[in-house]
Amino acid sequence: MPGGFTWNAGASERLAAVAARYGLGPAAQEALHTLLELLAREPSAITTVREPSAAVDVHVADSLVALEVEEVLRARVIADLGSGGGFPGLALAAALPEARVALVESAARKSDFLRRAAAQTGLANVEVVHARAEAWTGGIGAHDLVTARALAPLPVVLEYAAPLLRLGGTVVAWKSRPEPSEEADGVAAAAVLGLTPPVGRPVEPFERARHRSLYLSSKVSDTPPNYPRRPGIARKRPLHASSRG
Repeated sequence: MPGGFTWNAGASERLAAVAARYGLGPAAQEALHTLLELLAREPSAITTVREPSAAVDVHVADSLVALEVEEVLRARVIADLGSGGGFPGLALAAALPEARVALVESAARKSDFLRRAAAQTGLANVEVVHARAEAWTGGIGAHDLVTARALAPLPVVLEYAAPLLRLGGTVVAWKSRPEPSEEADGVAAAAVLGLTPPVGRPVEPFERARHRSLYLSSKVSDTPPNYPRRPGIARKRPLHASSRG
């Protein structure tokens, strides 16, 4: 493997423990094992954490902690925004074989990796969408769940996600410790976009994981037709606390 990465017994044991924590069967565990190997062998740096014994916690366990959320468990149509190396999207696809998971990724190199990974892990419930989230018109109003991990500030994630959700659907955003201003901006953005105020739920995906939370916000009314704004505007001019007025 590039950089001397190796698959060791410790990584296998840790993956087995994560699978047991969430009641995953052999097929899901094998798919995750294959995904970690592909990530480690990939010649281009899809992610900075690639060595399996670290990636099993930083990527797999951190992704699967969302299975502690009821809205995630019952979702059947999922979009993962900015999927990158496949987390949380591919991990959730392995854990939820009855769900259809769209991996939305704007970078061509990462989209190519995701296609190869979906094929080699045998995850037939995965679709790779090479597009910016705000330009993906085919996904509008179609999803029970939208996920985003290490993608963007909370108000930006909400603007990307809201149009893609069905009424009653939920966005889940992985966050470490957002500033109070980011949380306030998220509340304001949610009010504009037809979402409930995002609420952080502390989680512990693995031992020594610090300040990890899942922010949940549900769609309770139609998103105004002028959202999402054209590509790039959500990041350039994010909704903020004064937007509510």
